[in-house]
Amino acid sequence: MRDELDKDIFGTFVPEHSHEDPVRRAQIQMKRPLPKRFYKDASIAEGLEGFSVLLDGKLVKTPAKKALTLPTREAAELVVAEWAAQGEHIDPAKMPITKLANTAIDAVAISLDDVFDEIVRFAGNDLLCYRADAPKELVERQAKSWDPVLAWIAAAHQARFILVEGVMHQAQPAAAIAAYAAALNAYREPFRISCLNVVTTLTGSAVLALAFAESAFDLDTVWALAHVDEDWTSEHWGSDEEAEARREARYAEYAAAAALFAALDPAI
Repeated sequence: MRDELDKDIFGTFVPEHSHEDPVRRAQIQMKRPLPKRFYKDASIAEGLEGFSVLLDGKLVKTPAKKALTLPTREAAELVVAEWAAQGEHIDPAKMPITKLANTAIDAVAISLDDVFDEIVRFAGNDLLCYRADAPKELVERQAKSWDPVLAWIAAAHQARFILVEGVMHQAQPAAAIAAYAAALNAYREPFRISCLNVVTTLTGSAVLALAFAESAFDLDTVWALAHVDEDWTSEHWGSDEEAEARREARYAEYAAAAALFAALDPAI
């Protein structure tokens, strides 16, 4: 039998974001033929560099042909669980943690500084700092929801951000950005930064990503804080099935990043 593990086990699927909309990405993937499951068992092997994922005793490779090795057993167990849960065919859409691990190994590990800087740049345009000037109800809801987060980061890391009314860009104080970067530096490692990059992108807030990392707010609270404006709009103008599907798909990616992040520090 041909050695399946020497090939791209995701078939024609590209684990990096092939489309910015996760729903559209899933639709594209559904049109592609899924590779058949070619293994019976998924397991873990411990080595000097961490915990590698095995299928029928053979090392799993990333799309860049690197070993799919994670830094903790708990993280590797999440990946193994995704492989074990596959049915007759391997569905990459149901393997978000594996895809995130691949991205960390193949991409972020060789461009860590760039990804780190991208998150810091997000802090300079953070969602929590841009406030509506009307209606009064939304202004008050934003303040009630977001002011405590900005108060937290000011107290915990001396990062004092300024508020901006409207959508016109206004530069944040250099001291605030430097303080944020210093706090984020505690997570400067490919897997953790990969997870926080996903959280930042999906919430639109680098501040919320750091609050999540430090357990200042729980998972669902962070998600709710990221959707204050969207929820207010839905309450007043209604939502639709497509918008709800997009949000559900984004949450699945967010939850996968959160699960992997937690598994990197299992004692916490």
